[in-house]
Amino acid sequence: MSTAPTLLVRVARKAQEALDIVTLELVATDGRALPAFSAGSHVDVMLPQGITRQYSLCNDPTETHRYLIGVLRDPSSRGGSVAVHDSLQEGDVLTISAPRNHFGLAHEAKKHLLLAGGIGVTPILCMAERLAMTGADFALHYATRAPERTAFRGRIAASTFSGRVHFHYDNGDAAQKLDLKVLFAKPQAGTHLYVCGPKGFMDAVLNTARSSGWPEAQIHYEFFGAEVARSESDASFEIKLASSGRIIMVPKDQSVTQALAAAGVDIMISCEQGVCGTCLTRVLEGVPDHKDSYLTPEEQAANDQFTPCCSRSKTPQLVLDL
Repeated sequence: MSTAPTLLVRVARKAQEALDIVTLELVATDGRALPAFSAGSHVDVMLPQGITRQYSLCNDPTETHRYLIGVLRDPSSRGGSVAVHDSLQEGDVLTISAPRNHFGLAHEAKKHLLLAGGIGVTPILCMAERLAMTGADFALHYATRAPERTAFRGRIAASTFSGRVHFHYDNGDAAQKLDLKVLFAKPQAGTHLYVCGPKGFMDAVLNTARSSGWPEAQIHYEFFGAEVARSESDASFEIKLASSGRIIMVPKDQSVTQALAAAGVDIMISCEQGVCGTCLTRVLEGVPDHKDSYLTPEEQAANDQFTPCCSRSKTPQLVLDL
């Protein structure tokens, strides 16, 4: 498990933000200011029953007295969202990580195109507020199933940038639905795309943008969760630790992190789904079998790093910088 520095926070407020979405306001138990964060940051939240989940911070980054996170009740959840909705109460104390940002704004961009699907609005809204504050050129497209499932509608309506936000509802008429082919038809130099939301939504956005010719350097994204792809061709392989030369066998039915942990070698892990990048490890020799949703296609093709929580090996041995 992760050995990164942690913070003790108290749930100061729990509120129903939309149908099946709650927000949690977290404050330091000792009353001190919380570590600073930038738009797009997330924290790891250690929940009951040993569950750790990543949640984006969706309050103003200039605030130091609180963190605000939004959590969707997910019927396919592995337990995290159910614990937040059903078990957590105001006054409860939680352990969280310090904020980390793998989804930051490209401040050199001339224009920013923000796309949010459902609960993926949490980091995107924070970005919009930051961009509005700095006077940047941007537009936000927010797609949800229905108005009653749309979080932060009041906050957006009261914002200075409400006129730049376009809502798209699955249950609405065809004219207001999000047309990705039209939106991405003409990639423009200096325009950067940001997307966060459910995997199906993100796959549609990323595939359409790439097929329309958007350069990878102008595409930014963050997955909340992903199904780790299993294959009948998955086989056992060896891990060699560069620092000691030690060889550790990874069986077909174990992840690299599980095999390392069983051998007494601990590395930082969090999501165990290849979405957060916490366990990212340098590969010195061998070819990884990438199964993550964190690295870009170009980063995967370089084969010099991988996510051992879910990725495997195409070669009999991987030499890791451990």
